[in-house]
Amino acid sequence: MSPTSNALIAPSILAADFARLGDEVRTVLQSGADWIHFDVMDNHYVPNLSIGPLVLQALRKAEIEAFVDVHLMVEPAERLIDDFAAAGANLISIHPDSVRHVDRALSQIREHGCQAGLVLNPATPVEVIDWVIDKVDLILVMSVNPGFGGQAFIPAMLNKLKVLRKRIDDSGRTIRLEIDGGIKVNNIAAAAAAGADTFVAGSAIFGSADYAATISQMRAEIARVSG
Repeated sequence: MSPTSNALIAPSILAADFARLGDEVRTVLQSGADWIHFDVMDNHYVPNLSIGPLVLQALRKAEIEAFVDVHLMVEPAERLIDDFAAAGANLISIHPDSVRHVDRALSQIREHGCQAGLVLNPATPVEVIDWVIDKVDLILVMSVNPGFGGQAFIPAMLNKLKVLRKRIDDSGRTIRLEIDGGIKVNNIAAAAAAGADTFVAGSAIFGSADYAATISQMRAEIARVSG
């Protein structure tokens, strides 16, 4: 089975209208989104400040039951792992250089019953995954430098996706390969062809006039390269 045959679209709420966030999340889910992606920034690990666990807690209280994919761009991440798990996260991803002990932090995520992800920045070597591949449910490749939405996709990350896809396939494990940063209708097919199966898009979806049409176009582009 091609990895793109079960492709997931995960809109990042970083690009949503925060004045009506609940409505934005409901609308994008009704428009065909699979997951909701939470970009959490602390103005320390990255030069920006975004949202905390109370936002997720509020969405859960508003009866939004979608799968929530939390990307922690914070340092140290250990405390917020606990807080986001308690708030209702389904998957929590960390950067290897944002925690003191990567193996322990991934185990901490799983102890809460959440899926665990490891994030590779553009300059982070893929070899970091080799020592913890038994503890991850997802590998997230950043195709921009983390910290801001709306950045341009870094084409060299396509090669990183190919290397990681081979590592995942060779491991025989069920691990999703996610791409985040500058993903749009006109480049999502290239990311899918390189091996990604989970696609984060912020401004490309929330900045469009028709969320459903944009998500549909993205799926059509993914299907075009599916084997």
